[in-house]
Amino acid sequence: MNTDINKLRGLIRYHERKYYIDDQPEIPDAEFDELMRQLEELEKASPKNIPSDSPTQRVGGDVALGSRIPHRSPMLSLDNAFGKEEILDFGVRVKKLLEDAPVEYVTELKIDGLGVSLLYENGVFVRGLTRGDGEYGEDVTGNLRTIRAVPLRLTATDDNPAPPILEVRGEVFIPKHLLGDINVQREAAGESPFANPRNAAAGSVRTLDSTITAKRPLDIFIYSLNYTEGLDIATHTEALEKLKCYGFKCNPHTKLHASLDDVITFYEHWVTKREAIPYEVDGLVVKVNNINQQKELGSTAKSPRWATSYKFPAHQTTTTIKNIEVQVGRTGVLTPIAILEPVKLAGATITHATLHNEQEIHNKDVRIGDTVVLERAGDVIPKIIDVQKEKRKGDEVVFQFPDLCPSCNTPVQRSENEVAVRCVNAGCSAQLKRRIAHFASRKALEIEGLGPATVNQLVDNGLVRDVADLYSLESQEVRKLDRMGDGLTHNLLHQIEHSKQGSAAKVLVGLSIFHVGETVAELLIDHFLSIEGLSQADAETIEAIPGIGPQIAESVSSFFAQNRLLIEKLKAAGLRCFTEEVVQAPKILEETFFSGKTFAVTGSLTDMTRTEASTEIKVRGGKVTSSVTGKTDYLIAGDGAGSKYDKAVELEVPILTPEDFLEHLEKN
Repeated sequence: MNTDINKLRGLIRYHERKYYIDDQPEIPDAEFDELMRQLEELEKASPKNIPSDSPTQRVGGDVALGSRIPHRSPMLSLDNAFGKEEILDFGVRVKKLLEDAPVEYVTELKIDGLGVSLLYENGVFVRGLTRGDGEYGEDVTGNLRTIRAVPLRLTATDDNPAPPILEVRGEVFIPKHLLGDINVQREAAGESPFANPRNAAAGSVRTLDSTITAKRPLDIFIYSLNYTEGLDIATHTEALEKLKCYGFKCNPHTKLHASLDDVITFYEHWVTKREAIPYEVDGLVVKVNNINQQKELGSTAKSPRWATSYKFPAHQTTTTIKNIEVQVGRTGVLTPIAILEPVKLAGATITHATLHNEQEIHNKDVRIGDTVVLERAGDVIPKIIDVQKEKRKGDEVVFQFPDLCPSCNTPVQRSENEVAVRCVNAGCSAQLKRRIAHFASRKALEIEGLGPATVNQLVDNGLVRDVADLYSLESQEVRKLDRMGDGLTHNLLHQIEHSKQGSAAKVLVGLSIFHVGETVAELLIDHFLSIEGLSQADAETIEAIPGIGPQIAESVSSFFAQNRLLIEKLKAAGLRCFTEEVVQAPKILEETFFSGKTFAVTGSLTDMTRTEASTEIKVRGGKVTSSVTGKTDYLIAGDGAGSKYDKAVELEVPILTPEDFLEHLEKN
């Protein structure tokens, strides 16, 4: 019996691989379905002995998402190279750091999907994580098991045994041509359509019900062998071949190059072919092939030095502005939005684009009725880059920016210090809706299912007056909303309850404090340890934190002075960041070369941007200024250094080369 059932599992795994990995099916679908039915019948006789890697165990219903688990090593993002000059600059940096040693490069299509890591122990899939914030990922094991291209057990032989531990990384995606079918189903169910295949893939992997994930046409390409025990791999291309032997699906359009000139030729080929690719691709990933060289090059805090993203140029098209509407943001900023004649661009139908602010409309002389050039930057965000004034017919309408908030009719406020026009009414319903949507966003508490339509209903029906009210919602209240049945209500309330586990930094981002994004929130929580501790600090104390300026300090201090009731409500709701006792002593940076010193940065650095360099200095206790003065301790000067360099020489300020700077970073 056991021998028969194991043979049947092995046969099904073989045919799964031929169909989903190799794209070479050997039997009809009906025959495969019959094999699965036979296995299910055999397993019913002994349900307690079904192994987790059985082909029948891909779909398991409800899943417990949300456990934040640290990655074995950070899932870093890639730097971008736009155009030939920047990819050649990448090569110059690589050659310089490798002291002109010969370098081979390997290129892969950069899939625009959801990055994940997969962990195998003794050949069996045991855990899958999203990228998350790069340090911690969300456990989505149950949903990834439903993807047929994810092997539940590695293909291993005596000559090619599975290692004790194997971690790989890949990109989950949905083919472009299948997005329309998914959106038809979503709209029929009263749900918002996905804007693009990437959002569809991400939403499908992060849903609470793995049966939904299983119905979506998800696929995956594995792009790296991140960690293993017992394998001696010399190059990235060798690693990919090993992964294919284990049964992983890798992108077929991977190529080895002897030079960056070859890379550029390969890139130019795919620029002309990009529309024919059946999945969203926004460029090439260029990697140093030799793994020892990768280790020698290392990484910055943000990205590896041995790889970069060679981005495709943005898609462009023309369309007409039908109208201009004004949206009110979560901090009261009024943003003009161009309502466009619908147009296809990079696989998506574009119906609107931001015009940023009142000044931008004046500078570009944008009018209702104008023909405009539309660009989808990064193949995601549409923007207007030009107005074709030569096509005007004379009936175009000059847009008058409103003097009253379009939501609450409060007089707007204009300041000499900024281009933004603001509604200063804290009770404005449009601001409230945006604040709640932001609180639920991925940058904050990640409340799946709390989209704009639901937020609008919650506010319009008086169920939510601030973000804390989300935690007092009752199922009978939510169920009465349009298109909110038992299932959606249960999922939404489950997600809201789960969001209580969010970190203090995530909650702080979600509070929509002006000038407080992810980086600032981390700095503040690192110093004060808790939101309560931060809420009791005055502006002067907050400003003393390295990397926090007077504007941020005043904004944070004012927010907590005006929103004490909100903080008390969040605390009473039981958010973990308020209820957990803080036992850690305040973080004090170890004394480093950077501690207490003032730096300025100029020119082009070897392997990071000036912004990244500034961040590295700040987290080590240093301060960065925009100019060189007598109080500057060091100037970091890269290629093309200008007036700051001359000023430093004049004032006898010590000058560090990029190499000196990197050496100090590594020591501190």
